[in-house]
Amino acid sequence: MLAALTLTAGTPAVAGGPQWTPLSYAAAPADNPLKGFLPFAGSYQTFPHSMEWFYLPLRDVMTGPQQFRWAAMESQLDAIASRGHQAVFRFYLDYPGKPTGIPQYLLDQGLLTRPYPDFGNNGVSVAPDYSDSRLVSALENFITALGRRYDGDPRIGFLTLGLIGFWGEWHTWPYDGWTQPENWMPSTDILTAILNRYQTAFAKTRLLARYPSPENKNLSVGYHDDSFAFETLPPTSWHFVQRLIDEGVTEKWREQPIGGELRPEIQSCLWDEPISCPQYEDYPQSVAQTHASWLINHAAFAGAGFTGDKYQRALNAAKALGYELTVTEAALSRERVSVRVANLGTAPFYYDWRAELAAVDSRGRIVRRWHTGWSVAGIQPGQDPAQLSARIDTHGLRAGRYDIVMRVANPLPNGIPLRFANNGQNIHSGWLTIGAVTTR
Repeated sequence: MLAALTLTAGTPAVAGGPQWTPLSYAAAPADNPLKGFLPFAGSYQTFPHSMEWFYLPLRDVMTGPQQFRWAAMESQLDAIASRGHQAVFRFYLDYPGKPTGIPQYLLDQGLLTRPYPDFGNNGVSVAPDYSDSRLVSALENFITALGRRYDGDPRIGFLTLGLIGFWGEWHTWPYDGWTQPENWMPSTDILTAILNRYQTAFAKTRLLARYPSPENKNLSVGYHDDSFAFETLPPTSWHFVQRLIDEGVTEKWREQPIGGELRPEIQSCLWDEPISCPQYEDYPQSVAQTHASWLINHAAFAGAGFTGDKYQRALNAAKALGYELTVTEAALSRERVSVRVANLGTAPFYYDWRAELAAVDSRGRIVRRWHTGWSVAGIQPGQDPAQLSARIDTHGLRAGRYDIVMRVANPLPNGIPLRFANNGQNIHSGWLTIGAVTTR
């Protein structure tokens, strides 16, 4: 029996093509996946979020030139995934104030290390000699092993490159050859080799570097601004956006993600009214010029979190990050469903998560699913809506009325679904009602 399809809202389809029916807007939730504010890893109910952050010392995983024990990594990823969240993380060798992250076998082999008093370290951590070929080989081997095991792992949202410099932030200031005569950073050749190894090892998981540089500007990496809204805006030469300008990568956000951390000193005071921070930069301008998708803002989660108007201001700031996808119109014909999707946010969605359609009967049961091949990745803010279309087959459905719904499923089995900014969006299941059909 042939199924006849008609929209139940708007003008019926006419000869020559389907009738487009507008869908109404409603703000998307703040815990949409892969965007917004995130805490250091842990269970928090104080602020909505979809990701959690952690650091790991390389020595916890790497035990020999080609020997790895992944238990510490697995423990973090599994704990975060159990809460329905994806992880953002970084490995380090040198974290001021923490015991060394250098693999023990390298220390046993006599790797040169340098103590320093800066950043409250007082000799607790040590800076390695990054020019040592044994260390360079270790880093290259580790990156290859990490990519082989974890590239495309649905538990991971983003990976920041880490490994080099204080906190894994790719700087050794003040030991940079200008502030202090000593320059502890690796040579350009070594940095390029490490970057290229990352590029080779990861084809799916998105990577972020701390700074735009001549070595990474043409690679498939985004950036993270770890002094956000504090040292972000131009024209100061070392500020993040000025670095983007100087390297000619101000448009790189269209294909590669931008993340970072709100400067710790302003994570709480930035949402006071009036703002009580002694030093800060304009947050909306920082978002607009960086197109950041996510920021660590642990103060929103720690303790009792924020309350009242302060909570709402922080919530609005989290929602301002990254994508906000809305279905502006939908059309159903006898054999096809089409939608137009606009991005009202400040950055695209960066992963190729596929959409599916389903028919829902009058009792709320999904009775048919269709895989579409649609992807919302790369839909740019401020541009005309992307039009997506797919064939559907309703043969065999009982006569009656069916809601047609769509969703973009999170590949993490219990992960937070991507929700559209529409009134017909089910917040919990992730399905968006785009229209209805009748079968006869």
